[in-house]
Amino acid sequence: MAQDDILTGIARHQAGDWGDVCAEDRQANDQALVHGTRILSVYHAANGTKFWVIMEADRSMTTVLLPEDY
Repeated sequence: MAQDDILTGIARHQAGDWGDVCAEDRQANDQALVHGTRILSVYHAANGTKFWVIMEADRSMTTVLLPEDY
């Protein structure tokens, strides 16, 4: 996975494009914008590697990780 993939994922996340999340997580993310809870996005790098972008509820930290690192 390249740095550009990560930066693109973060930009999409900031724009409210949650990537490949299920409908339930998409709705939870939309509600998180109103209620200030955690936001999870799912993306795929150009090489197919799946990765997550997770923003903490207090918006103090955004983490990028692979599902196997969770």
